Amino acid sequence: MRKGLIVSKVLEHSIAAEMDIEAGDIVLAVNGCPVNDILDLQYHTADNEFTLLIEKQNQEVWELKIEKEPGEFLGIEIDAIGTEGLKKCANNCIFCFISQLPPGMRDSLYDRDDDYRLSLTQGSYITLTNLRPQDIERIKTLHISPLYISVHAWDSAVRAQLMGNPKAGNLPEQIRMLAEARITLHTQIVLVPGYNDGKVLEETVQELAQLYPAVQSIGVVPVGLTKFRAGLPKLRTVSPKEAAQILDLGIAWQKSFRTRTGRNLVYFSDEFYFLSGRDFPPIDEYDDFSQLENGIGLTVKFKEEVESHLSFLPRAIHEKRMVHLVTGVLAADFFQKLCNQLKEITGINITVHPIVNRFFGPQITVAGLLTARDIAAQINDLEGDYFLIPKVMLKADEDVFLDGYSVDWLARKINGQAIIVENNGKAFLEGVLRKRIGGVA
Repeated sequence: MRKGLIVSKVLEHSIAAEMDIEAGDIVLAVNGCPVNDILDLQYHTADNEFTLLIEKQNQEVWELKIEKEPGEFLGIEIDAIGTEGLKKCANNCIFCFISQLPPGMRDSLYDRDDDYRLSLTQGSYITLTNLRPQDIERIKTLHISPLYISVHAWDSAVRAQLMGNPKAGNLPEQIRMLAEARITLHTQIVLVPGYNDGKVLEETVQELAQLYPAVQSIGVVPVGLTKFRAGLPKLRTVSPKEAAQILDLGIAWQKSFRTRTGRNLVYFSDEFYFLSGRDFPPIDEYDDFSQLENGIGLTVKFKEEVESHLSFLPRAIHEKRMVHLVTGVLAADFFQKLCNQLKEITGINITVHPIVNRFFGPQITVAGLLTARDIAAQINDLEGDYFLIPKVMLKADEDVFLDGYSVDWLARKINGQAIIVENNGKAFLEGVLRKRIGGVA
């Protein structure tokens, strides 16, 4: 077998399918240039005409002349980011979530990736501490943008302490270099009380804001702590009072930045608003929702999506049914208020079940980290009723929870019928009604 990228999937009716490329084939080169990772493949196949070198599973080597329309894709998926695998994390962060996982979970959960290629292709946050000079040069030459950067602290000593790596202190130089190369950057700060709050947080936000327009967003999220911290540094979560104080500072920063840049620039995760009991800002305060995957703006966007579809809902359904919504403690009140708006639909009764996270510990309150066993232990026999499971609770490519138990297992355990819903307002309403609804997409 030659060195190259193995094709995992060929999309139907694509150029690759027409050229008889199959899963298991190996992409060796494009226009004579070796293909060592997904970026090589994307970069060299961006032209409308190119030559693809493929090794078939019978070891035949095919040279394929490809012609495609502008914007058209080859139509293949690759089984790995590169021939040498993922770039691993070189840090020992005091708040690392992977270090707080119990043993015995599925292997992929323990992967400590810190790969700039995943930052581009999947929006994963990277720390820059494992980048070699040639990696930096490649990012600049290929203009690999946008990148998502875990900053945490601008102060070199504080960042090095937080991340357990002296190289972490090189961030200011690295991030300025990327900004000068006109790489778009989305940044995050995991707030650890006593370490990078107060003046350290103020400095970090202001220094990053100075790098606008390269820096397009600064996300602030509170540290998440599980009960599995034996032998790890003693940390604490953000208190409700601290959450309110941080939001007060944030509002002042946002007003200043909007005047200067036309954007709020700094955004706070939904947890800060839930913790403090503060109202969420209007939807336009989130600008382009550039950090949704970081839990920033999800609640506001979800609420707006629900409300935009309310006028399309029926006034009654013919078959009466009980529907149960499973969620975390943090967002339970929000969903209860949302479900109260649906009480006018005759025939539907919705019960919200806030599940305490006993698996990771009660300090973990978000829905995405709930397990099947916790849900099963806290919900009684549903007697065949429907229950909604947010997709965010499950493995990306499989209906399996973090503890390895499947949705089918949970349905049998609580004697209910599961409906898996995507994390948006329309999908939620369609899950409740068990039918498609009209309105905006």
